[in-house]
Amino acid sequence: MRTFLRFLFCIVFISDFYSQNVNVSGNEIFDGEPFLSIDPANQQHLVVAWMGVELGQKITINSSVSEDGGLTWSSPVWRPHQVADNSSADVSLGYDNNGNLFMAYIDYDNVNFLNGGIYVSKSVDGGYTWGPSVEAISIADCPNKLCVDRPWMVVDRSGGLNDGVIYITTMNADQPSLVIPPYNPYLSVSVDGGNTFLTPRFLDTLDYLAGSTIKQPMPSPVVTSDGEFIAIYPSYEPLTQGPFAHLFLGRSITAGADLFHTDAYSGTGNTITDPNLKKGSLLKSDPSNPDHLAYFFLRQVSTETDIYFMESFDRGQTWSAQTRVNQDPVGNGKLQDLVWADFDLDGDLVICWRDRRSASGTGYSQNTEIYGVVRWHGNSSFETDFTISDQSVSHQSILEGSGNDFMSVRLLNDTLYTAWGDVRTGNLSVYLNKKALVSGIQSVSMIHGDQKEVLIYPNPTDNEIHLKNDVLAEEFNVTSADGKVLMKGYNTTTIDVKSLLKGSYNIELKVKGVVYTTSFLKD
Repeated sequence: MRTFLRFLFCIVFISDFYSQNVNVSGNEIFDGEPFLSIDPANQQHLVVAWMGVELGQKITINSSVSEDGGLTWSSPVWRPHQVADNSSADVSLGYDNNGNLFMAYIDYDNVNFLNGGIYVSKSVDGGYTWGPSVEAISIADCPNKLCVDRPWMVVDRSGGLNDGVIYITTMNADQPSLVIPPYNPYLSVSVDGGNTFLTPRFLDTLDYLAGSTIKQPMPSPVVTSDGEFIAIYPSYEPLTQGPFAHLFLGRSITAGADLFHTDAYSGTGNTITDPNLKKGSLLKSDPSNPDHLAYFFLRQVSTETDIYFMESFDRGQTWSAQTRVNQDPVGNGKLQDLVWADFDLDGDLVICWRDRRSASGTGYSQNTEIYGVVRWHGNSSFETDFTISDQSVSHQSILEGSGNDFMSVRLLNDTLYTAWGDVRTGNLSVYLNKKALVSGIQSVSMIHGDQKEVLIYPNPTDNEIHLKNDVLAEEFNVTSADGKVLMKGYNTTTIDVKSLLKGSYNIELKVKGVVYTTSFLKD
Protein backbone atom coordinates (compact mmCIF):
# COMPACT_ATOMS: atom_id res chain seq x y z
CA MET A 1 0.00 0.00 0.00
CA ARG A 2 2.82 2.36 0.85
CA THR A 3 4.53 1.77 -2.50
CA PHE A 4 1.23 2.34 -4.29
CA LEU A 5 0.75 5.69 -2.51
CA ARG A 6 4.30 6.74 -3.42
CA PHE A 7 3.50 5.82 -7.00
CA LEU A 8 0.31 7.91 -7.04
CA PHE A 9 2.16 10.85 -5.53
CA CYS A 10 4.80 10.60 -8.25
CA ILE A 11 2.17 10.63 -11.02
CA VAL A 12 0.37 13.67 -9.55
CA PHE A 13 3.62 15.55 -8.88
CA ILE A 14 5.20 15.00 -12.29
CA SER A 15 1.94 15.51 -14.18
CA ASP A 16 1.55 18.86 -12.45
CA PHE A 17 5.09 19.85 -13.48
CA TYR A 18 4.38 18.90 -17.07
CA SER A 19 1.41 21.29 -17.13
CA GLN A 20 2.81 24.27 -15.27
CA ASN A 21 4.94 27.18 -16.46
CA VAL A 22 8.14 27.61 -14.45
CA ASN A 23 9.62 31.10 -14.02
CA VAL A 24 13.27 30.62 -14.98
CA SER A 25 14.65 34.15 -14.67
CA GLY A 26 12.90 35.39 -11.52
CA ASN A 27 13.78 39.03 -12.21
CA GLU A 28 11.35 41.86 -11.49
CA ILE A 29 12.52 44.22 -14.25
CA PHE A 30 13.16 42.78 -17.72
CA ASP A 31 14.05 39.29 -18.97
CA GLY A 32 13.38 38.39 -22.58
CA GLU A 33 14.40 36.64 -25.79
CA PRO A 34 15.40 33.32 -24.20
CA PHE A 35 17.42 30.61 -25.91
CA LEU A 36 17.16 27.05 -24.60
CA SER A 37 19.79 24.31 -24.93
CA ILE A 38 19.73 20.75 -23.57
CA ASP A 39 22.80 18.60 -22.92
CA PRO A 40 22.81 15.88 -25.60
CA ALA A 41 24.20 13.42 -23.03
CA ASN A 42 21.71 14.28 -20.26
CA GLN A 43 18.15 15.33 -21.02
CA GLN A 44 17.70 16.55 -17.44
CA HIS A 45 20.44 19.18 -17.87
CA LEU A 46 18.91 22.36 -19.32
CA VAL A 47 20.49 25.78 -19.89
CA VAL A 48 18.57 28.96 -20.72
CA ALA A 49 20.22 32.26 -21.65
CA TRP A 50 18.38 35.54 -22.15
CA MET A 51 18.54 39.35 -22.19
CA GLY A 52 18.30 40.69 -18.65
CA VAL A 53 18.99 43.70 -16.47
CA GLU A 54 21.56 43.91 -13.69
CA LEU A 55 22.01 46.75 -11.21
CA GLY A 56 24.05 49.58 -12.74
CA GLN A 57 24.22 47.89 -16.15
CA LYS A 58 22.49 48.20 -19.47
CA ILE A 59 21.01 45.02 -20.94
CA THR A 60 23.15 41.99 -20.07
CA ILE A 61 23.18 38.34 -21.13
CA ASN A 62 22.09 36.14 -18.24
CA SER A 63 21.98 32.35 -18.00
CA SER A 64 20.74 29.69 -15.61
CA VAL A 65 21.03 25.90 -15.33
CA SER A 66 18.58 23.15 -14.34
CA GLU A 67 19.65 19.62 -13.37
CA ASP A 68 16.12 18.24 -12.96
CA GLY A 69 14.59 18.79 -16.38
CA GLY A 70 13.50 22.37 -15.72
CA LEU A 71 11.81 22.07 -12.34
CA THR A 72 14.39 24.13 -10.41
CA TRP A 73 17.05 26.55 -11.64
CA SER A 74 20.41 27.85 -10.45
CA SER A 75 20.96 31.51 -9.62
CA PRO A 76 21.50 33.43 -12.87
CA VAL A 77 24.98 34.52 -13.90
CA TRP A 78 25.61 37.38 -16.31
CA ARG A 79 28.28 38.17 -18.88
CA PRO A 80 30.33 41.33 -18.23
CA HIS A 81 30.40 43.88 -21.04
CA GLN A 82 33.45 44.41 -23.25
CA VAL A 83 33.17 48.15 -22.54
CA ALA A 84 31.53 49.39 -19.36
CA ASP A 85 28.67 51.33 -20.97
CA ASN A 86 27.85 48.72 -23.64
CA SER A 87 24.59 46.82 -23.98
CA SER A 88 23.98 43.20 -25.03
CA ALA A 89 21.35 41.30 -27.01
CA ASP A 90 20.42 38.27 -29.13
CA VAL A 91 21.94 35.25 -27.42
CA SER A 92 22.12 31.72 -28.83
CA LEU A 93 23.57 28.47 -27.45
CA GLY A 94 25.00 25.26 -28.88
CA TYR A 95 26.85 22.10 -27.76
CA ASP A 96 29.67 20.30 -29.53
CA ASN A 97 30.27 16.55 -29.33
CA ASN A 98 32.83 16.97 -26.53
CA GLY A 99 30.31 18.39 -24.06
CA ASN A 100 31.42 22.01 -24.50
CA LEU A 101 28.60 24.57 -24.50
CA PHE A 102 29.00 27.75 -26.55
CA MET A 103 27.21 31.08 -26.20
CA ALA A 104 27.06 33.72 -28.95
CA TYR A 105 25.72 37.24 -28.33
CA ILE A 106 26.00 40.93 -29.23
CA ASP A 107 27.91 43.35 -27.02
CA TYR A 108 28.06 46.90 -28.39
CA ASP A 109 27.74 50.64 -27.97
CA ASN A 110 24.02 50.89 -28.65
CA VAL A 111 23.98 54.70 -28.80
CA ASN A 112 26.82 55.81 -31.07
CA PHE A 113 27.93 52.40 -32.45
CA LEU A 114 31.59 53.25 -31.92
CA ASN A 115 32.52 49.76 -30.70
CA GLY A 116 31.06 46.32 -30.47
CA GLY A 117 30.56 43.02 -32.19
CA ILE A 118 29.53 39.40 -31.84
CA TYR A 119 31.23 37.45 -29.07
CA VAL A 120 31.43 33.77 -28.21
CA SER A 121 32.09 32.23 -24.79
CA LYS A 122 32.64 28.58 -23.91
CA SER A 123 31.50 26.68 -20.84
CA VAL A 124 33.12 23.37 -19.92
CA ASP A 125 30.84 22.74 -16.92
CA GLY A 126 27.41 22.82 -18.55
CA GLY A 127 26.71 26.54 -18.28
CA TYR A 128 27.57 27.18 -14.63
CA THR A 129 30.65 29.23 -15.54
CA TRP A 130 31.81 30.79 -18.80
CA GLY A 131 35.27 31.38 -20.20
CA PRO A 132 36.56 34.60 -21.75
CA SER A 133 34.66 36.06 -24.69
CA VAL A 134 36.19 35.74 -28.17
CA GLU A 135 35.30 38.25 -30.88
CA ALA A 136 33.68 36.55 -33.88
CA ILE A 137 32.60 39.66 -35.83
CA SER A 138 33.47 43.30 -35.15
CA ILE A 139 31.71 46.46 -36.27
CA ALA A 140 35.13 47.37 -37.70
CA ASP A 141 34.96 44.34 -40.01
CA CYS A 142 32.16 45.96 -42.03
CA PRO A 143 32.45 49.77 -42.31
CA ASN A 144 29.11 51.51 -42.90
CA LYS A 145 27.28 48.19 -42.57
CA LEU A 146 26.92 47.42 -38.82
CA CYS A 147 26.93 43.68 -39.58
CA VAL A 148 26.29 42.64 -35.98
CA ASP A 149 22.53 42.14 -35.65
CA ARG A 150 20.67 38.88 -34.87
CA PRO A 151 23.63 36.48 -34.60
CA TRP A 152 22.48 32.87 -34.92
CA MET A 153 25.00 30.16 -34.04
CA VAL A 154 25.01 26.50 -35.09
CA VAL A 155 27.66 23.88 -34.22
CA ASP A 156 28.51 20.91 -36.43
CA ARG A 157 27.80 17.72 -34.46
CA SER A 158 27.79 15.39 -37.46
CA GLY A 159 30.93 13.48 -36.47
CA GLY A 160 32.29 14.15 -39.95
CA LEU A 161 35.19 16.12 -41.37
CA ASN A 162 33.91 19.45 -40.01
CA ASP A 163 32.72 18.18 -36.64
CA GLY A 164 32.99 20.94 -34.03
CA VAL A 165 33.05 23.82 -36.53
CA ILE A 166 31.07 26.82 -35.25
CA TYR A 167 29.06 28.94 -37.71
CA ILE A 168 27.59 32.36 -36.90
CA THR A 169 25.33 34.29 -39.27
CA THR A 170 24.36 37.96 -38.89
CA MET A 171 22.71 40.84 -40.74
CA ASN A 172 22.87 44.65 -40.87
CA ALA A 173 21.57 46.50 -37.84
CA ASP A 174 18.37 48.55 -38.08
CA GLN A 175 20.14 51.90 -38.29
CA PRO A 176 19.19 53.46 -41.67
CA SER A 177 21.26 56.60 -41.11
CA LEU A 178 24.43 54.55 -40.53
CA VAL A 179 24.05 51.57 -42.88
CA ILE A 180 24.72 52.10 -46.58
CA PRO A 181 23.01 49.71 -49.02
CA PRO A 182 23.25 47.18 -50.53
CA TYR A 183 22.35 45.05 -47.55
CA ASN A 184 23.92 41.68 -46.82
CA PRO A 185 23.76 38.56 -44.69
CA TYR A 186 27.11 37.60 -43.14
CA LEU A 187 28.95 34.45 -42.07
CA SER A 188 31.72 33.95 -39.50
CA VAL A 189 33.36 30.57 -38.84
CA SER A 190 35.58 29.02 -36.19
CA VAL A 191 37.46 25.84 -37.09
CA ASP A 192 39.35 25.57 -33.78
CA GLY A 193 36.57 25.16 -31.23
CA GLY A 194 35.80 28.83 -30.72
CA ASN A 195 39.36 29.97 -29.93
CA THR A 196 39.51 32.15 -33.04
CA PHE A 197 37.17 33.14 -35.87
CA LEU A 198 37.98 33.66 -39.53
CA THR A 199 37.37 37.06 -41.12
CA PRO A 200 33.61 37.32 -41.72
CA ARG A 201 32.35 37.14 -45.29
CA PHE A 202 29.19 37.94 -47.22
CA LEU A 203 26.76 35.03 -47.27
CA ASP A 204 25.24 36.36 -50.51
CA THR A 205 27.02 36.67 -53.86
CA LEU A 206 26.52 37.71 -57.49
CA ASP A 207 23.16 36.49 -58.85
CA TYR A 208 22.16 35.61 -55.28
CA LEU A 209 22.36 39.07 -53.69
CA ALA A 210 20.12 40.12 -50.83
CA GLY A 211 19.76 43.49 -52.56
CA SER A 212 19.07 47.11 -51.63
CA THR A 213 15.41 46.86 -50.59
CA ILE A 214 15.28 44.47 -47.64
CA LYS A 215 17.18 46.39 -44.97
CA GLN A 216 17.71 43.42 -42.68
CA PRO A 217 18.06 40.21 -44.75
CA MET A 218 18.23 37.92 -41.73
CA PRO A 219 19.80 34.52 -42.45
CA SER A 220 18.75 31.40 -40.53
CA PRO A 221 21.44 28.66 -40.41
CA VAL A 222 21.49 24.88 -39.86
CA VAL A 223 24.03 22.08 -40.07
CA THR A 224 22.60 18.86 -41.49
CA SER A 225 23.23 15.53 -39.78
CA ASP A 226 25.86 14.72 -42.42
CA GLY A 227 27.71 18.00 -41.94
CA GLU A 228 26.54 20.45 -44.61
CA PHE A 229 26.12 24.08 -43.56
CA ILE A 230 22.98 25.70 -45.03
CA ALA A 231 21.53 29.16 -44.37
CA ILE A 232 18.41 30.73 -45.87
CA TYR A 233 18.04 34.48 -46.44
CA PRO A 234 15.54 36.79 -48.22
CA SER A 235 16.30 38.76 -51.37
CA TYR A 236 14.69 41.40 -53.57
CA GLU A 237 16.89 42.87 -56.31
CA PRO A 238 14.58 43.54 -59.28
CA LEU A 239 17.14 45.37 -61.44
CA THR A 240 19.60 42.47 -61.73
CA GLN A 241 17.79 39.35 -60.46
CA GLY A 242 14.33 39.65 -61.97
CA PRO A 243 11.04 41.12 -60.72
CA PHE A 244 10.38 38.56 -57.98
CA ALA A 245 11.35 38.21 -54.35
CA HIS A 246 13.52 35.21 -53.49
CA LEU A 247 14.61 33.00 -50.66
CA PHE A 248 18.17 31.90 -51.34
CA LEU A 249 20.16 29.11 -49.73
CA GLY A 250 23.86 29.67 -49.10
CA ARG A 251 25.61 26.36 -48.40
CA SER A 252 29.03 24.88 -47.73
CA ILE A 253 30.64 21.48 -47.18
CA THR A 254 34.07 23.07 -46.60
CA ALA A 255 33.45 24.84 -43.27
CA GLY A 256 32.50 28.06 -45.07
CA ALA A 257 35.64 28.25 -47.19
CA ASP A 258 33.53 27.76 -50.32
CA LEU A 259 29.87 28.67 -50.73
CA PHE A 260 27.40 27.72 -53.42
CA HIS A 261 23.82 28.91 -53.74
CA THR A 262 20.38 27.66 -54.73
CA ASP A 263 16.99 29.35 -55.06
CA ALA A 264 14.46 28.04 -52.53
CA TYR A 265 11.58 30.34 -53.50
CA SER A 266 10.79 32.82 -56.24
CA GLY A 267 7.51 34.74 -56.32
CA THR A 268 5.59 37.62 -54.85
CA GLY A 269 6.84 39.08 -51.61
CA ASN A 270 5.25 38.61 -48.20
CA THR A 271 4.54 41.99 -46.61
CA ILE A 272 3.57 41.99 -42.91
CA THR A 273 1.79 45.29 -42.31
CA ASP A 274 1.69 45.39 -38.49
CA PRO A 275 5.14 46.71 -37.45
CA ASN A 276 4.89 45.18 -33.97
CA LEU A 277 4.57 41.55 -35.08
CA LYS A 278 7.67 39.46 -34.40
CA LYS A 279 8.18 38.06 -37.86
CA GLY A 280 11.57 36.35 -37.74
CA SER A 281 11.68 33.20 -39.86
CA LEU A 282 13.46 29.93 -39.15
CA LEU A 283 15.15 27.10 -41.06
CA LYS A 284 15.46 23.64 -39.45
CA SER A 285 17.10 20.40 -40.55
CA ASP A 286 15.72 16.94 -39.74
CA PRO A 287 18.40 14.93 -37.84
CA SER A 288 16.93 11.66 -39.13
CA ASN A 289 17.18 12.72 -42.80
CA PRO A 290 19.79 15.27 -43.97
CA ASP A 291 17.81 15.85 -47.17
CA HIS A 292 14.78 17.07 -45.18
CA LEU A 293 14.62 20.82 -44.52
CA ALA A 294 11.71 22.88 -43.18
CA TYR A 295 11.21 26.66 -43.23
CA PHE A 296 8.83 28.47 -40.83
CA PHE A 297 7.53 32.01 -41.28
CA LEU A 298 4.61 34.44 -40.95
CA ARG A 299 2.32 34.99 -43.89
CA GLN A 300 -0.31 37.69 -44.19
CA VAL A 301 -3.50 36.97 -46.14
CA SER A 302 -5.74 40.04 -46.21
CA THR A 303 -5.48 41.48 -42.66
CA GLU A 304 -4.78 38.13 -41.00
CA THR A 305 -1.26 36.94 -40.15
CA ASP A 306 -0.75 33.22 -39.57
CA ILE A 307 2.04 30.69 -39.08
CA TYR A 308 3.15 28.90 -42.24
CA PHE A 309 5.82 26.42 -43.25
CA MET A 310 7.16 24.71 -46.33
CA GLU A 311 9.53 21.78 -46.56
CA SER A 312 11.97 20.08 -48.90
CA PHE A 313 12.94 16.42 -49.09
CA ASP A 314 15.77 16.91 -51.60
CA ARG A 315 18.00 19.27 -49.59
CA GLY A 316 16.34 22.44 -50.81
CA GLN A 317 16.15 21.80 -54.55
CA THR A 318 12.33 21.69 -54.54
CA TRP A 319 9.84 22.76 -51.90
CA SER A 320 6.28 21.95 -50.91
CA ALA A 321 3.43 24.42 -51.04
CA GLN A 322 3.21 26.93 -48.20
CA THR A 323 1.00 25.38 -45.51
CA ARG A 324 -0.94 27.14 -42.74
CA VAL A 325 -0.06 25.70 -39.32
CA ASN A 326 -2.33 27.30 -36.69
CA GLN A 327 -5.79 25.73 -36.65
CA ASP A 328 -8.04 28.58 -35.52
CA PRO A 329 -10.73 29.50 -38.09
CA VAL A 330 -9.47 31.02 -41.33
CA GLY A 331 -10.63 34.62 -41.74
CA ASN A 332 -11.09 35.40 -38.03
CA GLY A 333 -8.65 38.32 -38.27
CA LYS A 334 -6.43 37.07 -35.43
CA LEU A 335 -2.69 37.80 -35.60
CA GLN A 336 -0.20 35.04 -34.79
CA ASP A 337 3.57 35.57 -34.49
CA LEU A 338 6.80 34.55 -32.70
CA VAL A 339 7.22 31.25 -34.54
CA TRP A 340 9.80 28.64 -33.50
CA ALA A 341 10.20 24.94 -34.28
CA ASP A 342 12.34 21.83 -33.78
CA PHE A 343 12.83 18.27 -35.01
CA ASP A 344 13.71 15.50 -32.59
CA LEU A 345 16.28 12.84 -33.44
CA ASP A 346 13.80 10.48 -35.09
CA GLY A 347 12.18 13.15 -37.26
CA ASP A 348 9.12 14.22 -35.25
CA LEU A 349 8.37 17.92 -35.82
CA VAL A 350 6.96 20.50 -33.40
CA ILE A 351 6.03 24.11 -34.21
CA CYS A 352 5.22 26.74 -31.55
CA TRP A 353 4.02 30.34 -31.71
CA ARG A 354 2.28 33.18 -29.86
CA ASP A 355 -1.47 32.91 -30.45
CA ARG A 356 -4.38 35.39 -30.17
CA ARG A 357 -7.35 33.19 -31.11
CA SER A 358 -8.98 33.49 -27.67
CA ALA A 359 -8.75 37.28 -27.53
CA SER A 360 -11.94 39.31 -27.75
CA GLY A 361 -10.63 41.60 -30.46
CA THR A 362 -8.18 41.73 -33.33
CA GLY A 363 -4.81 43.44 -33.72
CA TYR A 364 -1.44 43.07 -32.03
CA SER A 365 -2.29 44.34 -28.54
CA GLN A 366 -4.59 41.46 -27.57
CA ASN A 367 -4.34 38.77 -24.91
CA THR A 368 -1.96 35.99 -25.99
CA GLU A 369 -1.18 32.35 -25.30
CA ILE A 370 1.68 30.12 -26.44
CA TYR A 371 0.48 27.34 -28.76
CA GLY A 372 2.12 24.33 -30.35
CA VAL A 373 1.43 21.50 -32.77
CA VAL A 374 3.23 18.21 -33.49
CA ARG A 375 3.59 16.03 -36.58
CA TRP A 376 4.92 12.53 -35.96
CA HIS A 377 7.62 11.18 -38.25
CA GLY A 378 6.08 9.39 -41.22
CA ASN A 379 2.76 11.23 -40.98
CA SER A 380 1.64 13.76 -43.55
CA SER A 381 -0.63 15.78 -41.25
CA PHE A 382 -0.33 17.50 -37.89
CA GLU A 383 -2.13 16.53 -34.68
CA THR A 384 -4.59 19.04 -33.14
CA ASP A 385 -2.77 22.14 -31.95
CA PHE A 386 -2.64 22.76 -28.19
CA THR A 387 -1.87 25.39 -25.57
CA ILE A 388 1.53 25.48 -23.87
CA SER A 389 1.15 28.51 -21.60
CA ASP A 390 -1.11 27.89 -18.62
CA GLN A 391 -2.96 31.21 -18.82
CA SER A 392 -3.96 33.93 -21.23
CA VAL A 393 -1.68 36.94 -20.77
CA SER A 394 -2.77 40.56 -21.12
CA HIS A 395 -0.85 42.77 -23.50
CA GLN A 396 1.87 45.06 -22.12
CA SER A 397 3.49 47.87 -24.10
CA ILE A 398 6.96 46.37 -23.56
CA LEU A 399 6.01 43.71 -26.12
CA GLU A 400 5.85 46.37 -28.80
CA GLY A 401 9.60 46.98 -28.67
CA SER A 402 12.74 44.90 -28.74
CA GLY A 403 13.38 42.17 -26.21
CA ASN A 404 10.60 39.74 -27.03
CA ASP A 405 11.40 38.95 -30.64
CA PHE A 406 11.79 35.19 -30.37
CA MET A 407 11.33 32.20 -28.12
CA SER A 408 13.07 28.82 -28.10
CA VAL A 409 11.83 25.25 -28.48
CA ARG A 410 13.46 21.82 -28.11
CA LEU A 411 11.88 18.42 -28.81
CA LEU A 412 13.67 15.43 -27.26
CA ASN A 413 12.33 11.88 -26.97
CA ASP A 414 8.78 13.14 -27.59
CA THR A 415 9.09 15.69 -24.77
CA LEU A 416 8.60 19.35 -25.71
CA TYR A 417 10.49 22.09 -23.88
CA THR A 418 9.39 25.67 -24.61
CA ALA A 419 10.93 28.91 -23.28
CA TRP A 420 9.48 32.37 -23.93
CA GLY A 421 9.17 35.89 -22.54
CA ASP A 422 5.94 36.46 -20.62
CA VAL A 423 4.38 39.57 -19.02
CA ARG A 424 1.82 37.88 -16.76
CA THR A 425 3.28 39.60 -13.67
CA GLY A 426 3.44 43.02 -15.33
CA ASN A 427 7.16 42.61 -16.04
CA LEU A 428 8.83 40.58 -18.76
CA SER A 429 10.13 37.26 -17.38
CA VAL A 430 11.33 34.00 -18.92
CA TYR A 431 9.06 30.98 -18.50
CA LEU A 432 9.60 27.34 -19.38
CA ASN A 433 7.08 24.59 -20.02
CA LYS A 434 7.83 20.87 -20.27
CA LYS A 435 5.18 18.80 -21.99
CA ALA A 436 4.98 15.11 -22.93
CA LEU A 437 3.83 14.59 -26.51
CA VAL A 438 3.45 10.82 -26.59
CA SER A 439 0.27 10.67 -28.66
CA GLY A 440 -1.38 13.01 -26.19
CA ILE A 441 -1.05 10.66 -23.18
CA GLN A 442 0.47 11.34 -19.80
CA SER A 443 4.20 10.69 -19.38
CA VAL A 444 5.68 10.00 -15.95
CA SER A 445 9.01 8.98 -14.52
CA MET A 446 9.77 5.80 -12.63
CA ILE A 447 11.73 7.79 -10.05
CA HIS A 448 9.91 7.70 -6.67
CA GLY A 449 11.63 10.05 -4.29
CA ASP A 450 15.18 8.69 -4.09
CA GLN A 451 14.13 5.12 -4.99
CA LYS A 452 13.51 3.42 -8.33
CA GLU A 453 10.39 1.34 -8.72
CA VAL A 454 11.62 -2.05 -9.96
CA LEU A 455 9.33 -2.42 -12.97
CA ILE A 456 12.03 -4.04 -15.08
CA TYR A 457 14.50 -6.77 -14.17
CA PRO A 458 17.27 -7.83 -14.14
CA ASN A 459 19.21 -4.58 -14.11
CA PRO A 460 22.06 -4.77 -15.15
CA THR A 461 21.33 -7.37 -17.82
CA ASP A 462 23.27 -9.07 -20.59
CA ASN A 463 20.38 -10.77 -22.33
CA GLU A 464 16.75 -9.80 -21.75
CA ILE A 465 14.68 -7.30 -19.83
CA HIS A 466 11.48 -8.54 -18.19
CA LEU A 467 8.56 -6.49 -16.93
CA LYS A 468 7.59 -7.17 -13.33
CA ASN A 469 4.54 -9.40 -12.81
CA ASP A 470 4.39 -9.95 -16.59
CA VAL A 471 2.94 -6.47 -17.12
CA LEU A 472 2.29 -5.90 -20.82
CA ALA A 473 4.17 -3.07 -22.50
CA GLU A 474 1.85 -1.85 -25.23
CA GLU A 475 4.82 -0.02 -26.75
CA PHE A 476 8.49 0.48 -25.87
CA ASN A 477 11.47 2.55 -27.05
CA VAL A 478 15.11 1.95 -26.10
CA THR A 479 17.30 5.02 -26.62
CA SER A 480 20.99 5.86 -26.28
CA ALA A 481 22.26 8.58 -23.97
CA ASP A 482 22.03 11.14 -26.79
CA GLY A 483 18.38 10.28 -27.44
CA LYS A 484 18.80 8.12 -30.57
CA VAL A 485 16.10 5.46 -30.83
CA LEU A 486 17.81 2.05 -31.03
CA MET A 487 14.91 -0.36 -30.55
CA LYS A 488 11.13 -0.23 -30.77
CA GLY A 489 8.45 -2.81 -30.11
CA TYR A 490 4.86 -3.52 -29.18
CA ASN A 491 2.75 -5.75 -26.91
CA THR A 492 5.43 -7.61 -25.01
CA THR A 493 6.48 -8.56 -21.48
CA THR A 494 10.11 -9.29 -22.49
CA ILE A 495 12.66 -7.22 -24.43
CA ASP A 496 15.69 -8.84 -26.05
CA VAL A 497 18.72 -6.52 -25.70
CA LYS A 498 21.51 -8.95 -26.67
CA SER A 499 22.35 -6.89 -29.76
CA LEU A 500 23.17 -3.75 -27.71
CA LEU A 501 26.74 -2.86 -26.80
CA LYS A 502 27.75 -2.58 -23.15
CA GLY A 503 26.63 0.69 -21.62
CA SER A 504 23.74 2.69 -20.18
CA TYR A 505 20.42 3.03 -22.02
CA ASN A 506 17.07 4.72 -21.45
CA ILE A 507 13.79 2.91 -21.92
CA GLU A 508 10.21 4.18 -22.30
CA LEU A 509 7.38 1.73 -21.56
CA LYS A 510 3.75 2.47 -22.40
CA VAL A 511 1.55 0.56 -19.95
CA LYS A 512 -2.22 1.12 -19.86
CA GLY A 513 -1.92 4.48 -21.59
CA VAL A 514 0.86 5.83 -19.35
CA VAL A 515 4.49 6.13 -20.49
CA TYR A 516 7.10 5.28 -17.86
CA THR A 517 10.76 6.16 -18.30
CA THR A 518 13.83 4.68 -16.63
CA SER A 519 17.33 3.41 -17.49
CA PHE A 520 19.21 0.14 -17.48
CA LEU A 521 22.76 -1.13 -17.85
CA LYS A 522 23.75 -3.63 -20.52
CA ASP A 523 26.61 -5.88 -19.34
